[in-house]
Amino acid sequence: MKRRDFITLLGGAAAAWPLAARAQQLSEVPVVGYLHSASPEPYAAMIAAFRNGLAEVGYFDGQNVTIDYRWAEGQFNRLPALAAELVARRPAILVTAGGDVSAAAAKAATTTLPIVFTIGGDPVGYRLVSSLSRPDGNMTGVTFFTIALGPKRLELLRELGPKASKIAILVNPKSFNPDAKDIQEAAHAIGQAIHVLHATSEREIDMVFRSLEQARDEALLIVSNSLFTNRRDQIVTLANYQRVPAIYPLREYVAAGGLASYGASIKDAYRQSGIYAGRLLKGAKPSDLPVLQPTKFELVINLETAKALNLEVPPTLLARADEVIE
Repeated sequence: MKRRDFITLLGGAAAAWPLAARAQQLSEVPVVGYLHSASPEPYAAMIAAFRNGLAEVGYFDGQNVTIDYRWAEGQFNRLPALAAELVARRPAILVTAGGDVSAAAAKAATTTLPIVFTIGGDPVGYRLVSSLSRPDGNMTGVTFFTIALGPKRLELLRELGPKASKIAILVNPKSFNPDAKDIQEAAHAIGQAIHVLHATSEREIDMVFRSLEQARDEALLIVSNSLFTNRRDQIVTLANYQRVPAIYPLREYVAAGGLASYGASIKDAYRQSGIYAGRLLKGAKPSDLPVLQPTKFELVINLETAKALNLEVPPTLLARADEVIE
């Protein structure tokens, strides 16, 4: 080989080395598949909390990890196909949020990829794991147990609207709703009349609220559901327009103008799921990570909304509130 040819070959190889090294680095960036049952806009703050949790463990989206999102936009029947799409990309792990429906779709799509779920109910009751302390299989995650608080919300709603002879509860029949039964049993035990309303879409939510006046429902309890969280602005606006005292499962409803809420922090649950995702990326197994549960539940009251409804919040209830929005 001539000296000139050798130098040319050497120079070309040297130039190729950084490119090859860069390509190898890119190929080593893990992909996190993220499956959500709702739409991205109403959950922007929650997703930011998830990324903050990842960052706490040293992972930053677009730098040393890539998050690949799939949003079902409230159409639960799309979840199995979306989960299959993510699995086909061969991500390092899957993360699900937006209720048990997302977690169930991910579980059906793979038995090998590690999965982190974020749900509001009981993952043992949903058959996602067999134990909270020692989850089996390929799943673990975070529950903010908002579903188990239905009877407590009923009690608080009766304090807010003590003259309500009949209370409506809004339920999505396409989801597993154990708290609806718990609420009905609690109401029966104290002689409170309950009217169950069903909504599975934006249009049906509108229809439900148009029926409230005709049914003479005097107060409203919103059951925890990803569809309702996704449509919280619509629900709060309609409840206030109908001048119906309502209690919600999450603080986000009250921040949007709702009257009151009682539950754990959904943002913190998303942050914790980010931390768990990071730990799985570092090599932990789902069985090593017990399902996280909330340690604190908060009562939030919006006094401005109460005044608009001509509702006087009992001083004893205000004294127990963790946050009062004026």
